[in-house]
Amino acid sequence: MQPEEYDRLRQIDETHWFYRGKRDIVRYWIDHYLRLTPEDLLIDGGAGTGTWAVEMAARCRVLAIDDHDESLALASARVAAAGGRMLKSGLNAVDLPSGVATAVTLMDVLEHLDDDVGALQEMIRLTRPGGLIVITVPALQWLWSDWDVTLHHRRRYTRRSLRQLLEQPGARILRCSYFNSLMLPPIALVRWYRRMWPASDGGKRVEDAIPPQLLNRMLHTLMVRPACCGLLPAPLGVSLLAVLQRIPD
Repeated sequence: MQPEEYDRLRQIDETHWFYRGKRDIVRYWIDHYLRLTPEDLLIDGGAGTGTWAVEMAARCRVLAIDDHDESLALASARVAAAGGRMLKSGLNAVDLPSGVATAVTLMDVLEHLDDDVGALQEMIRLTRPGGLIVITVPALQWLWSDWDVTLHHRRRYTRRSLRQLLEQPGARILRCSYFNSLMLPPIALVRWYRRMWPASDGGKRVEDAIPPQLLNRMLHTLMVRPACCGLLPAPLGVSLLAVLQRIPD
């Protein structure tokens, strides 16, 4: 991401309906499949501002990994104060033993990487047998917009393309589904409008603003509750969630 994007994200990610909701969804599916203990290690690949690592440090040991100086500057002190650790490293080759983590999270990370396959294989290597790799990515290439360009995305995924990526040795797919489906029509409309009439002054984007409290709470509920339901997976959505389980090679 551009350096200024880290600052913008830090200002909103703790309370904004999308970022808070995404963390709640990932936490739900981790809890659905396993019980983290204080001795377990969670590795967060692509730590960003460190908010997720800070939250999870209250439940287990946490190691946040990022190779961007902006992320390290924002997150290192916060993560350390919560009892976690940060490691400066890319995700395709991490200097850690195999099988050290009970859970690995990659939350809106793979779309930034040229070699998403290599990064996923490395995260599988770091996960112990029976452990989880939980992934979120942006969905649907036709939603591509200035937002993706600014955040240095390489791609958006479909459920089919994500499942193809997930078919890796040593892991089995427990879940792969769209989420944030109810907001797909308005988000698609906003991004289509910006493609047709781009702002000449690079004005503030709707993604950078926290809605009024009541609306923010409502949007959070509309995103989280359907995503935490095991029934009737959504046919489309703004994002995708995947849960993998590490199995012996």
